[in-house]
Parts: sequence; C-alpha cells; structure tokens
Amino acid sequence: MLDLQFIRENPDLVRTAIKNKNKEGIDLDRLLQLAEERKAAAGEVSDINRKRNEAQAARDAEAGKNLKEELRAAEDKYQQIEKELVSILIKIPNIPSADTPVGPDESGNVVVREWGEKPQFNFEPKAHWDIGRDLGVIDSEKAAEVSGARFTYLKGDLALMQFALVQLAMSVLTSREELAKIIQEKGLSVSDKPFIPVLPPVMMRSQVMNRMARLDPIDERYYYEKDDLVFVGSAEHTMGPLHMDEAIAEERLPIRYIGYSTAFRREAGAAGKDTRGILRQHQFDKLEMESFAKPEDGLAEQELFVGVQERLMQLLGIPYQVLLICTGDMGGPDHRQFDINSWMPGQNTYRETQTSDYMGGYQARRLNTKIKRQDGTSEPVHMNDATAYAIGRTLIAILENYQQADGSVTIPEALRPYLGGREKMEKVII
Repeated sequence: MLDLQFIRENPDLVRTAIKNKNKEGIDLDRLLQLAEERKAAAGEVSDINRKRNEAQAARDAEAGKNLKEELRAAEDKYQQIEKELVSILIKIPNIPSADTPVGPDESGNVVVREWGEKPQFNFEPKAHWDIGRDLGVIDSEKAAEVSGARFTYLKGDLALMQFALVQLAMSVLTSREELAKIIQEKGLSVSDKPFIPVLPPVMMRSQVMNRMARLDPIDERYYYEKDDLVFVGSAEHTMGPLHMDEAIAEERLPIRYIGYSTAFRREAGAAGKDTRGILRQHQFDKLEMESFAKPEDGLAEQELFVGVQERLMQLLGIPYQVLLICTGDMGGPDHRQFDINSWMPGQNTYRETQTSDYMGGYQARRLNTKIKRQDGTSEPVHMNDATAYAIGRTLIAILENYQQADGSVTIPEALRPYLGGREKMEKVII
C-alpha cells in the first residue's frame, strides 16, 4: 500500500493513478478525512491515559474508574476509524512509473523491442493442441472426464520437457557467471548474486495473500474456506512473504529467489476464451523469480529480471516481443510492468509467456518488510517478481515453433542435454 503521508502530500497524483488504473470508486476524500479523525482519536486516547496516570498518582479511585470507561469508548472509536481507513487505503493502487504509458487496456501497451526470426514453413503450421494430440503428448479429453474443463494430461517427451525447462532455468539463475553476462550485456549496475532455489507452499492464509495485495480478484482464486487457505495463483504469492515482518540488514540485499510450483486459477472471467489446448488452465506450473532490493536498486533489478527472461527465451530460440504495459492493463500493486509475448505460429499471433512486476515499496509496506540501513534508519525494501518460465505456455511455443512437415517436433538444442541428447520428440504409443 502507499504511505499515508505520501497520499496527504500528493492527492492529485494518487487520484490520477486511481483513474488511469481503472480503479474508480475509491473515496480518497473519505480516506483523508478519516486520517484526520484517527489523529484526533489518537490524541484523545493519549489525553485520557495521561489523566488516568494523574488519578492513579492522586489515588483517586472514582476518577480512575470513570476514566477507564472513557478510555474503552475512545479506543473503540479509534479502532472503528482505523478499520474503515485501512479498508480504503489497501484499495488504492500503486503509482505508475514515469515511463509507464497511459492507456485504457492492453491496446495501450507499447512494444519496446523484438528478438528472433519467425520460422518459415513450407506447410500450414498446426496449433499446439493438434500437434499434442497427434503425438499423444497432450490429452485434454480424458482430463475433462476426470477433472473438468481446463485441465490436461501431459505425457511422454512433453512431460520430460517440462522438467528440462526447470533444469535449464535453474542452471542460469543459480550461476553467478551467467548472471554477470546478462548484467554486462544490459549495461546494468546491479549485483550478480545468484538466485536461491525454492519449492514454496501452494496454499496460504487469506490474510497473508491480502498482505501481498494478490487476494483480489477473489473470484480468480480457489479458496478452501474451512481452513482459511487460498491456493496460489503463482509461486511469488508465497515467496513474497518469506521476509514478512522482518528488518533485513542493508548488506544482505539483494536477496533473490527462484521458485517452482503448481499454481491454480479459476479463470472466472475467461468463459469461452482459449478453451482449446493448454494456454489457459485451472492448474499449471511456473518458475517465478522474486527479489528484495535496496530502493535505489529496484528499477535496475527489474531490468535484470527482464534480461533473464530474454536470455531464457533466446536459449530456446523462440521469437518474442518485450512490451511495456500501460496503466489500464497493469496490476494494482505494480509501479512498472513488462510482458514478454512469444510468437505462436500455429495461432499466427504473439501470446504472453512472461511478465515482470516491480512494486517498489508498495507490497513491502503491507508485509512490513524493511531494509535496516547501516546508519540505523529503516524503510520498506523494494520488491520485484517475474516469470522465468510459464511452463505450459513455453511448451506451446516450442511445439508450434519447432514443428516439422512430417508431424514431428524438433527438441530445442538447449534442452537436449536434459533429454538424453535426442533431437526429436517421440510419439507416445500405448
């Protein structure tokens, strides 16, 4: 969330962010009024406590009893004001960066660069659902019988390829040498400290997800109300709170994690959209990056994350676009967001495969994750999260870009060491 003093000092900037992020309906004037009421209520509580101390020193039991009742009423009033204030404060979105384009929706996103040559075919390229069916590596029909729509079985070499992607990404992200190369190529001034591999929980308390500013829209979440547990929609949902309620010494930063997990989304707003294949599933697997950095390093840290994403797609030889996301399409907690859209020849379009979110101190303020400076001062750390590989979507890109006229699929060279050195995927025969 935003700092309340910042909101007081910059109400017009906050109003503009609310408007441009399509978050109309937030009563900023009421928030500012409540802030003044809370200040007055806090003063009243303090004043009553002072009088109680005086009554106790004078051994005036009757006055002390009356003041105790007054204090209870004053504290109740303060709590009511606090509750309403926080309920508004947590809805206010982050301020977009100066270079974020203003736009109503994805139509306002800006392509900042492209990489790779689109493959040329002497045949009509097929979509991944047809390729996967013909090779026997994608079975959505049986999954629909077992689990319902938007679930699938991955089989054979496609299942093995999933774990090959995990190994490839881990080999880059845990290597100081590989990160140093990316930093040098991007001309960045950031640490080459490697990422720590994590297998995080896939369920979390709703209160903690709310502190991550990722609980809403709740309709997109699978919520197990009996135990108050929410299934994560991405690995960073449970990696972000790794340092919740902590003060991290300045010299320990940055702290970087690379997490692998299954994720779950209800896709409540996607009825009839992308129903074929494995692009939009209720259950999917992802590799996610998460970092905690000094505020002065936060933007450069995001540039490193995008550089890592590009390197991972370049290793696979997948053509892509890097997009700077506009105000109307970015997440509420985001200060700056990039997406990578990869070329899908079977669908004749680019589709999102990665995203990179820089939150500044917005998430850390809710999580109470601070940097403890060497001079003794403290402030919220700056947090970044980003997709390394969205496994399902990356597999789609491989199937469609590496398909051959005979129906086979060539295995990208970077993945072959993890697949026994084979150059082509084998058909599943049962």
